Amino acid sequence: MLDHRQLIKRQQLLADFGEFALRSDDLDQVLREACRLVSDAVETRRSKVLEIQGGGEKLRVRAAVGWQPDIVGLELDMDDHTSETYSIRTGEPVITQDVTTEKRFKTPNFMREAGVAALANVPIFLPGNRAYGLLQVDDVEPRDFGEEDTQFLRTYATILGPVIDRLYKVQALQSTTERFALVVENACDYAIFVADPQDRIVDWHKGAQKIFGWTAEEAAGMSGSKLFTLEDRARGEDRKEIETARREGSAPDVRWHLRKDGSRVFLDGSTMCLRNPDGSVRGFLKIGQDVTERHRTEQQLLESEALQRALIAGVPQLVWRARSVGFRIWSSPQWERFTGQRDEDSVGMGWLNAVHPDDRELVTAAWRGAEAKGGLDCEYRIRRASDGEYVWHHSRSLPGSGLGVEWLGTCTDVQELKELQSSQEIMLAELQHRTRNIVAVIRSLLLKTIESSLTLEDFGEAFGNRLGAVARVQSLLAHLGDYDRITFDDLLEAELAAHVSDREKIKLDGPPGIRLRSRAVQTFALALHELATNAVKYGALASPQGCLTIRWRLENGYNGETPALLLEWVETGVENMPAADAPAQGSGYGRELIERALPYQLKAKTTYEMGADGIRCTILAPIAFGPRKE
Repeated sequence: MLDHRQLIKRQQLLADFGEFALRSDDLDQVLREACRLVSDAVETRRSKVLEIQGGGEKLRVRAAVGWQPDIVGLELDMDDHTSETYSIRTGEPVITQDVTTEKRFKTPNFMREAGVAALANVPIFLPGNRAYGLLQVDDVEPRDFGEEDTQFLRTYATILGPVIDRLYKVQALQSTTERFALVVENACDYAIFVADPQDRIVDWHKGAQKIFGWTAEEAAGMSGSKLFTLEDRARGEDRKEIETARREGSAPDVRWHLRKDGSRVFLDGSTMCLRNPDGSVRGFLKIGQDVTERHRTEQQLLESEALQRALIAGVPQLVWRARSVGFRIWSSPQWERFTGQRDEDSVGMGWLNAVHPDDRELVTAAWRGAEAKGGLDCEYRIRRASDGEYVWHHSRSLPGSGLGVEWLGTCTDVQELKELQSSQEIMLAELQHRTRNIVAVIRSLLLKTIESSLTLEDFGEAFGNRLGAVARVQSLLAHLGDYDRITFDDLLEAELAAHVSDREKIKLDGPPGIRLRSRAVQTFALALHELATNAVKYGALASPQGCLTIRWRLENGYNGETPALLLEWVETGVENMPAADAPAQGSGYGRELIERALPYQLKAKTTYEMGADGIRCTILAPIAFGPRKE
């Protein structure tokens, strides 16, 4: 029997591992730390994590402590006669107290040769009940792994599963980032490179090499100022651009630049400041398109209005000419075709009618500061006449040479780039949110179960069952599409399937397809789990004459507009019901969850009554969207 100090130590180790797992995105590092902590917790000299390989034919040692380094990578056949294979296939821990007297299973030769005398195997499952592998602790002396050890190892393995799954997803996101980098590498018409906070080049992509002539090896460590013309450096334009980007987040980089051979190239681009999470400058990202020929053409267009309009009509951007503060004097045919505005409708400030109402103040503010900055560089949405949709465009302009305050500008469609950036941000935010949420839920369940458990056996059973409820919800969430929602009947069916094999005592009455808000599903599922568990152990499903009726429907919420789900859970025919003022059946955690946690977390209205012949519970929670549309 563990003493109080040992229990506290194990709880602290679980917390330490959870904190470590949140800080690290390296799976091998996390698994090594997991082995180190579990060895310390159960006071063995060795432990390891084995990962299923080859479609279930092999087990490979992924991480280990207390073993020689070359043990990592060792592969074992998944032999039906080994305790490792048996533990994974049955989903249960397997203990060997003394390998010299073990008759049930074979012990791998390398373990016998290393002096292993006792071992404990606990399977590791990912969300969705997918087998990952095995947590194995070894001792060089015969040992009786007690029930406390076994339940602790099961809890530890249950926590490991979602952590491993999170790191797999992080690796998948990194792969997506790498593929994005490949796209950048193949954008040969754009000079793309990264400089450090001192404007020294650290990343030089193929497009930059093609446009400027320097190889990546030659460009590494070179000052970004070397790409500026001598006259621009003399005016301090190189320093101004970096300081503007540092101060405002980005700076236009639309100017002549020098190639390696001394010739000149005109780039239309920008310099963006990259920052660390603490706000400090990490470096600068510079992207510029080689528009040398276009620039020369635009200069020639300034000499002839007719020639200018003829040439501009062939470029894909929306082109225009304007005076200061955006007072437009001409729009290209592309602008008319895209927006439906005739040239006479867009002149003056009429072009603003094609800009999204929410973006008009932004673009007019950019125009007010354009003269001081020497150029216009901003993004806003423009209405497309063909379907009425607003499309993101990047607008750039410089004051024309020889034309005083006249500006020539373009609007380039950047809708796909914005959607890609938004998709990446949403994926990362969702992954971080789900990871933080599940760790917080598991921590809360752990603490509440400890408070309500009289024995470690009670704790192990209750905590394992509640983790199972959490896993079921995560499995449902993992199989949803981008715009899908979990429905109440799917959630209820998953919970009943986990507890009840005989449905004859259960009556279900409610419409299908009521969609639930994802952020509320976890807490609501735990309430269903507690009600079902209580019914199976003590209530209607445990009584010969018992009957359980579950009714649900949509009702108006508190303000009469927000849909709310009304759940009625009615048990009858329960024998020997305790008095209404008697202590709650089971741990009492379920009743506390329904009467206190649901009103607090979901703004629900609940009742929980212990009638003469069974439990009657109602929950009204504004967590629904309404029936799913086919």
